[in-house]
Amino acid sequence: MQIITKNIKSFAEKIRNENNKIVFTNGCFDILHAGHVIYLQKAKKLGDILILGLNSDSSIKKLKGENRPINNESDRALILSALRYVDHIVVFDEDTPYNLIKLIQPDILVKGGDYKPEQVVGKEIVEQRGGRVEIIQFLDGRSTSKIIEKLDKTALTNKK
Repeated sequence: MQIITKNIKSFAEKIRNENNKIVFTNGCFDILHAGHVIYLQKAKKLGDILILGLNSDSSIKKLKGENRPINNESDRALILSALRYVDHIVVFDEDTPYNLIKLIQPDILVKGGDYKPEQVVGKEIVEQRGGRVEIIQFLDGRSTSKIIEKLDKTALTNKK
Protein backbone atom coordinates (compact mmCIF):
# COMPACT_ATOMS: atom_id res chain seq x y z
CA MET A 1 0.00 0.00 0.00
CA GLN A 2 1.19 3.45 -0.85
CA ILE A 3 -0.02 6.91 0.08
CA ILE A 4 0.35 9.09 -3.00
CA THR A 5 0.89 12.79 -2.61
CA LYS A 6 2.17 13.84 -6.04
CA ASN A 7 1.90 12.95 -9.70
CA ILE A 8 -1.29 10.91 -9.37
CA LYS A 9 -2.00 11.38 -13.08
CA SER A 10 1.26 9.77 -14.25
CA PHE A 11 0.95 7.13 -11.55
CA ALA A 12 -2.54 6.16 -12.79
CA GLU A 13 -1.32 6.13 -16.41
CA LYS A 14 1.47 3.73 -15.43
CA ILE A 15 -1.04 1.41 -13.74
CA ARG A 16 -3.32 1.52 -16.77
CA ASN A 17 -0.40 0.90 -19.18
CA GLU A 18 0.27 -2.32 -17.25
CA ASN A 19 -3.27 -3.39 -18.27
CA ASN A 20 -4.65 -3.02 -14.76
CA LYS A 21 -8.26 -2.01 -14.23
CA ILE A 22 -8.41 0.95 -11.82
CA VAL A 23 -11.22 1.13 -9.29
CA PHE A 24 -11.71 4.43 -7.47
CA THR A 25 -13.76 5.27 -4.43
CA ASN A 26 -13.62 8.07 -1.92
CA GLY A 27 -14.84 9.11 1.48
CA CYS A 28 -14.06 10.37 4.96
CA PHE A 29 -13.59 6.98 6.66
CA ASP A 30 -13.49 8.86 9.96
CA ILE A 31 -14.12 5.99 12.37
CA LEU A 32 -13.40 2.78 10.51
CA HIS A 33 -16.08 0.13 11.05
CA ALA A 34 -17.21 -3.20 9.58
CA GLY A 35 -19.35 -1.46 6.97
CA HIS A 36 -16.30 0.34 5.61
CA VAL A 37 -14.24 -2.84 5.48
CA ILE A 38 -16.90 -4.81 3.60
CA TYR A 39 -17.48 -1.88 1.23
CA LEU A 40 -13.77 -1.66 0.39
CA GLN A 41 -13.52 -5.43 0.00
CA LYS A 42 -16.37 -5.40 -2.53
CA ALA A 43 -14.89 -2.41 -4.36
CA LYS A 44 -11.51 -4.15 -4.70
CA LYS A 45 -13.16 -7.19 -6.30
CA LEU A 46 -14.34 -5.00 -9.19
CA GLY A 47 -10.85 -4.45 -10.63
CA ASP A 48 -7.12 -4.83 -10.18
CA ILE A 49 -6.04 -1.70 -8.31
CA LEU A 50 -8.18 0.14 -5.74
CA ILE A 51 -7.32 3.80 -5.29
CA LEU A 52 -9.05 5.46 -2.37
CA GLY A 53 -9.56 9.22 -2.33
CA LEU A 54 -9.50 10.25 1.33
CA ASN A 55 -11.10 13.53 2.35
CA SER A 56 -8.61 15.79 4.11
CA ASP A 57 -9.34 17.12 7.58
CA SER A 58 -10.27 20.54 6.19
CA SER A 59 -12.69 19.09 3.63
CA ILE A 60 -14.40 16.99 6.33
CA LYS A 61 -14.83 20.06 8.54
CA LYS A 62 -16.59 21.78 5.63
CA LEU A 63 -18.78 18.76 4.95
CA LYS A 64 -19.51 17.47 8.46
CA GLY A 65 -18.94 20.42 10.80
CA GLU A 66 -16.34 21.70 13.24
CA ASN A 67 -16.41 18.60 15.48
CA ARG A 68 -15.22 16.34 12.68
CA PRO A 69 -13.12 14.52 11.81
CA ILE A 70 -12.70 12.49 14.96
CA ASN A 71 -9.45 10.98 13.61
CA ASN A 72 -6.99 13.13 11.66
CA GLU A 73 -6.11 12.35 8.04
CA SER A 74 -2.73 10.81 8.89
CA ASP A 75 -4.31 8.37 11.33
CA ARG A 76 -7.16 7.55 8.93
CA ALA A 77 -4.70 6.95 6.08
CA LEU A 78 -2.54 4.73 8.28
CA ILE A 79 -5.50 2.61 9.40
CA LEU A 80 -6.87 2.30 5.85
CA SER A 81 -3.43 1.41 4.53
CA ALA A 82 -3.47 -1.67 6.77
CA LEU A 83 -6.38 -3.11 4.78
CA ARG A 84 -5.24 -5.47 2.06
CA TYR A 85 -8.05 -4.29 -0.22
CA VAL A 86 -6.72 -0.73 -0.46
CA ASP A 87 -3.80 -0.44 -2.89
CA HIS A 88 -3.25 3.33 -2.86
CA ILE A 89 -4.59 6.34 -0.95
CA VAL A 90 -4.73 9.93 -2.15
CA VAL A 91 -5.75 12.67 0.28
CA PHE A 92 -7.74 15.50 -1.31
CA ASP A 93 -8.84 18.92 -0.02
CA GLU A 94 -11.80 19.72 -2.25
CA ASP A 95 -15.44 19.14 -1.27
CA THR A 96 -15.71 16.47 -3.98
CA PRO A 97 -13.19 14.20 -5.70
CA TYR A 98 -14.07 15.56 -9.15
CA ASN A 99 -10.58 16.87 -9.96
CA LEU A 100 -8.98 13.70 -8.61
CA ILE A 101 -11.26 11.53 -10.77
CA LYS A 102 -10.35 13.70 -13.75
CA LEU A 103 -6.65 13.02 -13.11
CA ILE A 104 -6.96 9.30 -12.34
CA GLN A 105 -9.49 8.43 -15.06
CA PRO A 106 -10.62 5.25 -13.29
CA ASP A 107 -12.26 2.37 -15.13
CA ILE A 108 -14.76 1.84 -12.33
CA LEU A 109 -16.08 4.50 -9.97
CA VAL A 110 -17.60 3.12 -6.76
CA LYS A 111 -19.93 4.78 -4.27
CA GLY A 112 -22.04 3.55 -1.39
CA GLY A 113 -25.69 2.62 -1.40
CA ASP A 114 -26.88 6.06 -0.30
CA TYR A 115 -26.14 7.30 -3.85
CA LYS A 116 -27.97 6.79 -7.10
CA PRO A 117 -25.68 6.42 -10.16
CA GLU A 118 -26.77 9.78 -11.58
CA GLN A 119 -25.70 11.51 -8.32
CA VAL A 120 -22.13 10.22 -8.38
CA VAL A 121 -19.55 12.96 -8.88
CA GLY A 122 -17.31 12.16 -11.85
CA LYS A 123 -19.75 9.72 -13.45
CA GLU A 124 -19.51 11.43 -16.84
CA ILE A 125 -15.70 11.37 -16.78
CA VAL A 126 -15.62 7.61 -16.21
CA GLU A 127 -18.41 6.77 -18.64
CA GLN A 128 -16.89 8.94 -21.36
CA ARG A 129 -13.86 6.60 -21.33
CA GLY A 130 -16.08 3.49 -21.45
CA GLY A 131 -15.94 2.90 -17.70
CA ARG A 132 -18.82 2.42 -15.31
CA VAL A 133 -20.24 3.44 -11.96
CA GLU A 134 -20.96 0.77 -9.36
CA ILE A 135 -23.13 1.29 -6.29
CA ILE A 136 -22.33 -0.97 -3.34
CA GLN A 137 -25.00 -1.43 -0.71
CA PHE A 138 -24.03 -0.54 2.82
CA LEU A 139 -24.04 -2.99 5.70
CA ASP A 140 -27.25 -2.13 7.58
CA GLY A 141 -26.88 -0.17 10.78
CA ARG A 142 -23.21 0.68 10.32
CA SER A 143 -22.16 4.29 10.05
CA THR A 144 -19.73 6.69 11.66
CA SER A 145 -22.60 9.03 12.57
CA LYS A 146 -24.39 6.22 14.43
CA ILE A 147 -21.20 5.35 16.31
CA ILE A 148 -20.80 8.99 17.35
CA GLU A 149 -24.48 9.18 18.43
CA LYS A 150 -24.05 6.03 20.52
CA LEU A 151 -20.91 7.43 22.17
CA ASP A 152 -22.71 10.72 22.90
CA LYS A 153 -25.66 8.87 24.50
CA THR A 154 -23.28 6.71 26.54
CA ALA A 155 -21.40 9.81 27.74
CA LEU A 156 -24.67 11.51 28.75
CA THR A 157 -25.88 8.40 30.57
CA ASN A 158 -22.59 8.07 32.45
CA LYS A 159 -22.73 11.74 33.56
CA LYS A 160 -26.04 11.16 35.38
